[in-house]
Amino acid sequence: MNSKRAIIIGAGPAGLTAAYELLTRAGIQPIVLEKSEFMGGLSRTVNYKGNRIDIGGHRFFSKSDRVMQWWLRMLPLEAASTDPAIITYHHMHRPVPQDAAPPANPDQVMLLRPRRSRIYYLRRLFAYPISLSLDTLRKLGIARTLRIGASYLHRSLFPLRPEKTLEDFFINRFGDELYRTFFKSYTEKVWGVPCAAISAEWGAQRIKGLSIREVLRHGLRKLAQRRAGDVGQKETQTSLIEQFLYPKFGPGQMWDEAARRIRAGGGEIRTGFRVDRVLTEGDRVTAIEATELATGSSHTFRGDYFFSTAPVQELLRGFETPPPANVLAVSEGLVYRDFLTVGLLVRSLRIHDETPRGARLVSDNWIYIQEADVKLGRLQVYNNWSPALVADPDTVWLGLEYFCNQSDELWQLSDERVIALATGELSRIGIVDTAAVLDATVIRMEKTYPAYFGTYDRFGEIRQFVDRFENLFLIGRNGMHRYNNQDHSMLTAMMVVDGLLAGSVDRARLWDVNTETDYHEEGELAE
Repeated sequence: MNSKRAIIIGAGPAGLTAAYELLTRAGIQPIVLEKSEFMGGLSRTVNYKGNRIDIGGHRFFSKSDRVMQWWLRMLPLEAASTDPAIITYHHMHRPVPQDAAPPANPDQVMLLRPRRSRIYYLRRLFAYPISLSLDTLRKLGIARTLRIGASYLHRSLFPLRPEKTLEDFFINRFGDELYRTFFKSYTEKVWGVPCAAISAEWGAQRIKGLSIREVLRHGLRKLAQRRAGDVGQKETQTSLIEQFLYPKFGPGQMWDEAARRIRAGGGEIRTGFRVDRVLTEGDRVTAIEATELATGSSHTFRGDYFFSTAPVQELLRGFETPPPANVLAVSEGLVYRDFLTVGLLVRSLRIHDETPRGARLVSDNWIYIQEADVKLGRLQVYNNWSPALVADPDTVWLGLEYFCNQSDELWQLSDERVIALATGELSRIGIVDTAAVLDATVIRMEKTYPAYFGTYDRFGEIRQFVDRFENLFLIGRNGMHRYNNQDHSMLTAMMVVDGLLAGSVDRARLWDVNTETDYHEEGELAE
């Protein structure tokens, strides 16, 4: 395969993983075309005056040993994190030697970080995932707690069938009252439509194993593991994972390093290129036409294999021979949710954790904002992802996350008005004083969340069309219109390369990659 080339659209986790795997395992030269100037897509890190923004928050945890090892080959664990407990945590089949030499560059490392997130509701912090602790019950009050218990027991006996919508999904696992208390408002902020209008498939992909029953099981399992001295987490539902790996300078550091290795190995990454046309002959793609944005010049990239992580909608619009009318109708009806982050630098917060040493900065990585009187959806506390994300350790660096559409008024506001809105909302719900704000910036990201409504229920028609092209592979989050984590996007890329080396790509298995599925592990062990 040494004389073959692969053209890859997009330099996000899936695209860069495909490039690296093709180069190092198959000897195929990758050419990556990226519209922006950045590596990592949604997983990039934005540096604002030395304060770094992780767009959306990216935990480096996977149930796939293969992905965990891939990450650690790029960025090894910091020297302080190679004790036996950490190795047990990874559950690796080829564990990191306990006497391994320290990383050559102390900045090019992965940190092991504690995971904590809570829900902000009734101007108070509640544990997430939901903890049936005395603290939770006290904050909710006796009346609401009794209603939660009664509604959960009712749905345990009389679940909604058939389970068609996300609302049905939540109610069957948590009961009507707990759904309205802790899930409804936030979820509808994310998607901009009622939970009753969203397919239950979203829940099946994102949190299918999480329920009150699983929360109780997790608590008992955690107690048993502590007694046994085992901190392994591989069988834990992703929403319950309590620690994770994290690049010292944010997720973009991982993808900058991957890009560096791809270029060093002879691969190409062209930034500032917008893909315009997909040229085909019969059931094969022959070339990609792209415009170099800096010059306006057009370039043609011919190859043997083609990978796309671009939004499906954009890809199908570019086909030289238009897809059938029904396929285009489905594509044009796909819905994407856009994302806006306000980086807010403050002196301090009004909320805090009580510790034996007194009041301290809250320990949360992020906080879900369940308050219905603000548009704010989630709050990141970047100090707790990695201390290196914050230029001045005596300040608090926050990320305020808003979910919207490009047609919304919020998206179209000036940065100054967005910052004023964000600061006012955080003050209104009692988290910061406006006088404590030192600086702010706004980051807009398009097509961040592929939605499970619109024409999504007909997505199979798109699959049937694109899968007929024997050398075209749709991978990654937007490429497959799947709300995947970055590790699952990476696995789609790895699986295609596996198939190319084996002589045949199992497309059905590729489309089955799911955010809570362990099916791939058997194949990894065989490899």
